[in-house]
Amino acid sequence: MTRKRVASPAVALVATGVAAVLGLAGCGGGAQNTAGSAQSPVQSRPSDQRTTQAQPTAETEADPTTSESVRGSGTPAQGGPAPCRSAELALSLGRGSAAAGTYYRPLRFTNEGDDRCVLRGFPGVSYVAGEDGRQVGPAAGREGPKGDPVSLGPGEVAHAVVGFVQVRNYDPAACKPTPVRGLRVYPPGETGAKYIEAPGTGCASDDIPGNQLTVRTVEPGPGGA
Repeated sequence: MTRKRVASPAVALVATGVAAVLGLAGCGGGAQNTAGSAQSPVQSRPSDQRTTQAQPTAETEADPTTSESVRGSGTPAQGGPAPCRSAELALSLGRGSAAAGTYYRPLRFTNEGDDRCVLRGFPGVSYVAGEDGRQVGPAAGREGPKGDPVSLGPGEVAHAVVGFVQVRNYDPAACKPTPVRGLRVYPPGETGAKYIEAPGTGCASDDIPGNQLTVRTVEPGPGGA
């Protein structure tokens, strides 16, 4: 008569334990790989670091004439034109027209660089006098909304309309009329100033109604006549 062999409880428990240990080892290896891939650092390319680097803005500069930053438009798109720099721009004043005691002239920005660049927003504009180029009166007040970005290829021109109020219409005691040599201009988003010869008279006092200078957002083309 054949007798059946029955595994003892101890043997069964040992087999079950071995299987459980092997299963846990397999799961642990998979978790370790997942964590390793999640912890792999992403290396930023130099171009990304350059375009996302914070630019100086009017709020961070002591000089009140510093123009508005291009922060409102964000950083340039990957591979797109960079903001125009002061060193790459030539400035000039075009002919204008008068209206209600204010003479409006286009302040022109010509791209003299080798690459396309972008201007957006309001330049900072103020009167200057003397050999030291000291500021006379407050900086130009901004008029109208901030415009769209203006892309300038080499040799191309954009403009912002500047309003020159006839300061002789102010009370001399309040205005304190002062001879000026011209304008100090900060292109949009820049802290490097440019200068334009424009002899005239400005108010040295801040205690006048309204603005002795106004400026509008940058627009395409030379503007004016």
